[in-house]
Amino acid sequence: MKTLRIALDWTPNINHIGIFIAKELGYYQEKGIEIEILNPLEDNYKITPGKKLELGLTDFTIAPFETVISLNNKKNIVDAIAVFAILQEDISSIASLKSSNLDSPKLLDGKTYASYKARYEDHIVKEMVKNDGGTGNMEIVYPDKLGIWNTLLEGKADATWIFDNWEGVEAKTKHIELNKFSMSEFGIPYCYSPVIIARNTLIISNKNDYSNFIKATQKGYLYAAENKSRAITILKGYLTDYDKANIDISQSIDLTAPYFGNDQECGFMKPERINIFLKWLVEHNLENKKIIEQNLFTNDLLK
Repeated sequence: MKTLRIALDWTPNINHIGIFIAKELGYYQEKGIEIEILNPLEDNYKITPGKKLELGLTDFTIAPFETVISLNNKKNIVDAIAVFAILQEDISSIASLKSSNLDSPKLLDGKTYASYKARYEDHIVKEMVKNDGGTGNMEIVYPDKLGIWNTLLEGKADATWIFDNWEGVEAKTKHIELNKFSMSEFGIPYCYSPVIIARNTLIISNKNDYSNFIKATQKGYLYAAENKSRAITILKGYLTDYDKANIDISQSIDLTAPYFGNDQECGFMKPERINIFLKWLVEHNLENKKIIEQNLFTNDLLK
C-alpha cells in the first residue's frame, strides 16, 4: 500500500467529509492507498497547510485557492497546483452579530475585524467595505487562528470570515443571529475555497497514485451527497467534542451537499472562474499580471 498524507485546513468539518468517507469505506484501499490525515489541532496551526506542502510534510494540502498563488509567487517558489475543488460555489461570508446592528459592510469602518492573515483576506474585506460605500478603514486583529470564530461570539471582534455551512450552522444551532455579507453580493469574484493542492513535480512522479487518491476522494464526496445519514455518522467520528455538541450536522450536510456537484462536476474547476479572480487581483494591484499565465490548477487527475 502506498501511504499518502493530506493536511487539513481546519479542524475536521463538513468540508472534509468526502475524505473521511473515502477512508472509512475503503475507497482509498481499493486503489492501493493508505492515507494519513494531518489535523491542525496537532500543532495548533503552528505550521500552515501551505507550509506543510512546501516542507514536504504532506502530499496534499487543503487551503483556499489563494495559497496556490502565494506558493508560486514567493521568493523560494513552490510548484503548487490546485487539483480538486471541494465546493463548486463560494459559501463563505463576512459575518457580524445581528445584535451589533452592523448590517452592511460599510458600517465596518472603524470597527474590529478578526483576520486569519490569509494572503489577500484583509484587502478583500477592505474592498468589500469600499464597494458598499465605506472607506475600508478598520482595525484588523490577528487572534489564534483556531479561536477566531469565538472572538466574534465573545464580542472581542465585530466581524470575521466564516463558512456558512459550518460556523453559520453553529450560529443557527445556538440561535445566534448573524448578518452575513457574501463576496459576490459586493463585487468580489472570489475563487474556489477550499481546494486540494499538490506539487506539480510530485504529480509527475506519482501520477497514478495521486490520480487514484483524487478519484477515490471524489467518490467519497458523491457518496456524502447521496447518503447523508451514513455520511453524518462517519463525520462525527472525526469531529471535536465541541463541534459535536454545538453544530447541527444534518443541517450542515443539507446546506453543503448541493455544492459538491454531480459526478460530472465534483472536484472540477472552471478556467473562466479562476481567470476572473486572477484578473481581479491584478486590477487591484494585489499581484503581478504574470499570475494569469501561470499553471495554477489542473483537472487532469479527475479524468
